[in-house]
Parts: sequence; structure tokens; C-alpha cells
Amino acid sequence: MSSKNWLKSLGALCTLLLLSEVNAQNSVSTYSALGIGEFNNSGLTQNQGMGGMGISYGTGWQVNNVNPALTTRNTIFNFQAALNYKRINVNNGSDASNVDGGGLSYLALSFPVKTGKFTAGMGLGQITSVNYRLQVESEVDNSDLKANNFLRGDGGISETYLNFGYLLAKNLSIGFHGSYLFGSTIRSNQLLITDDKGVEVGSPSEYYERLTVSDVGFKLGAHYLVKTSEKTNLQFGTIYQKFGNVNGTGFAKLAGIGQASKVDTDGDLIANNLPGSVYIPNRIGGGVTFEKVNKYAFSIEGQFQDFSEYRNFFGDPLDLQAAKKLSIGFLIIPNYLSFDNILNRGTYRIGLEWMQTPYFLNQTNINDIGLNLGTSLYLNQLSMMNIALKVGQRGTLDQGLIRENYVNFTLGFSLNDNSWFYKRVFE
Repeated sequence: MSSKNWLKSLGALCTLLLLSEVNAQNSVSTYSALGIGEFNNSGLTQNQGMGGMGISYGTGWQVNNVNPALTTRNTIFNFQAALNYKRINVNNGSDASNVDGGGLSYLALSFPVKTGKFTAGMGLGQITSVNYRLQVESEVDNSDLKANNFLRGDGGISETYLNFGYLLAKNLSIGFHGSYLFGSTIRSNQLLITDDKGVEVGSPSEYYERLTVSDVGFKLGAHYLVKTSEKTNLQFGTIYQKFGNVNGTGFAKLAGIGQASKVDTDGDLIANNLPGSVYIPNRIGGGVTFEKVNKYAFSIEGQFQDFSEYRNFFGDPLDLQAAKKLSIGFLIIPNYLSFDNILNRGTYRIGLEWMQTPYFLNQTNINDIGLNLGTSLYLNQLSMMNIALKVGQRGTLDQGLIRENYVNFTLGFSLNDNSWFYKRVFE
């Protein structure tokens, strides 16, 4: 590669490293208070616009990080980044409020080591997100007092990763995605006791808990393509993501409000940077796609993760269940050769995404269903702008639970370069 191309590579790598401490808040869900938080299983912007597709279908114009086996389609250099914004209307049956949040969704790049045979990539993304604010008021037994709990949580688990895709045989690819998992999740519960006139009784207290993780994980993928005609393909994909015991340290303390996060104040210190782990169940997924090359594609994919096996940092199980996800998606390209009309050359996506979440409350499943729309429009001959919009609903008002109606918007860019690995003709 020329010195110019080495500078491009170095610049992209430095961008990833400089932003490796960014902790994007992609969730503002009340339900992220449970377990390890809300998982991101819907991929990058182009995947999100098609209902979270990416196990059985990908293109060479965008990074493929859902299934690392699909990275063999990236025959040119690609750098991708996106921002996310989410707005939720939270309703408990008697009161409703709007909350929002957002931030950096991901950074990713992919480049061919040997075009069409071996591809490598790296990136930064979010595995889980925690971001909630709750106020719970309850009666104190055998008294006229009220307990007011103010619960708050922030953080999540991020990853920096390297992935590799290899064409093992004709139309059969395999892939490996190795992650370094890092990040902190902070939760607090402030308790105030008041009498029937609203006057505080006793001393308010706070329980503060911080979990910091630092470990590795990996994901394996496979993809197989069957030619059904000269211009149509049937594609199959599968993934297996390994988490298991994710190591870290835990801090927990019960003290007065504002003092619980400090080691050297009065209170009950439960754990002080205690080594341990949180057990996160492994994830599997599979799918099938029918594609007419450069015209349209239709996909069906599913994922499974058994959270009944989940254990928190202190080894306690939670009342969680298996998470199941089913997606269907469709994309169409009106005319990929229409270089003078970016709307005709663009890609348009629609998808439906359904999930049985891990949360099982009051003998009720907490389901999540959303309609996804997306598009990719070319900014020049190679690079493009990616947009995804999801409108959905999570939870129910039955059994005294909470229903969330949300809108999730993602804006991203794919910067492509096909001159990286061309041999220089003139010096």
C-alpha cells in the first residue's frame, strides 16, 4: 500500500482507539433496570432498517458485523459510523411521561486482505445498555408512613472487536469475531420515608452498586449461498456468540444519600472492588434469504438466548426467561445503474421485528414488536448515507405493568474506497 493508504488506515484505527471510552446510551427503557440491561441484537443501521437482518444477508457496500462470515463480501475498504436517538412514551395506566436518550451507536471498518477470499475488520459497539429513572411509592406495613424509592441506572457493556471472514469453499464462508468487553453499570436506590403529611421521617438512605467488566468473548458465523438461477440466490446463515462468565469487579455500599458511592464515608460497605463475574447466556441465530441480485431480497431470521441461566455479580439468579427474536425483512433497489438519480439507485428497506424479552413479570411475558423502515442513499459513486427508523411497543398495561411506545432513529454513513488495494501503475 502507498503511504497515503497507510495514513488512511492509521487514521481510522486512531479514531476507534480515541473513542473506545465512549459509552453510548442506546437505551432509555424502564425494563433495562432488570438483569444486565437491554441487548443490542439488531446490528448496524442497514440491518436495523430491515428488521435486524444480517445473519443470512449482507452486501459489499457496508460492514457486515452481525455474521462475520459475510465479511468476505467486503471487497473494498469500508468505514461506517452512526448516531442513535430514542424517544419513549412510558405509561403505567394512570400516568404517562416521555423520556429520551441517544449517542454514538458504533464505529466499524472492513477491508479485504485477499479480495473475495479473506477479509478483516475492527470496530466499537454496544452490547448492552442501562438507562432508567424510576420512582416507586409504597405503604409501610402497620403504619401510616410511605416509602419513596428513587431508582436510577446508567451504563452498559461495550465491545471493541476484530473480525475475520474466510471463503472456505465455493459459496461457503466462515467467520470469527473476537471481542474485548468493557464498561461499567451503576445502579442506585435512594429511600425516603415520609408521614401522612409528607414530612420526612428518619434519615434517608441510598444503596449504590457499580459493576465494571473487563473480559473477552467471541462469535462464530457461517454462510452458504445456493445459486437458484443466473440472477437469483438462496442464502443461509448461522451465528453462535459466546459470553459465559464475564469477569469484572463489584462495588456495593449502603449509606446516607450522596455518601454511598464513596469508600471512606460512614455506611455499610458490602463489596469494595471485589473480583467476580456475571454469567451472560450464549446466543444462537440463523436465517435464510432469497435474493435477486442488485434488485431485491427477502429474509427471515431468528435468535435465541436463554436468560433463565443468567446470574448476577453476586451469583443470584433473577426471574428471567429465554429471549426469542423473529424478524422478517425486505429490500428493493429500483435501478442500481441509475448513476444520475440517487433515489433510483438507493436501497429501500422494511422489516418487522418481534421479541419475547427476558423479562417475565406478574406471570406476564414482556414482548417487544416494532416496524422498521430504512434507506441507503449514495453521496457519491461509492459512499452512502444510511437511515433507519423503528416504531414499536414494549410491555403491557395488564397486571399493573408498564407499556412503552417508542421511536428509534439511527443516522449513519458508509465511506467506501476501492483504490486501496489497486496496484500502482505510475510512480
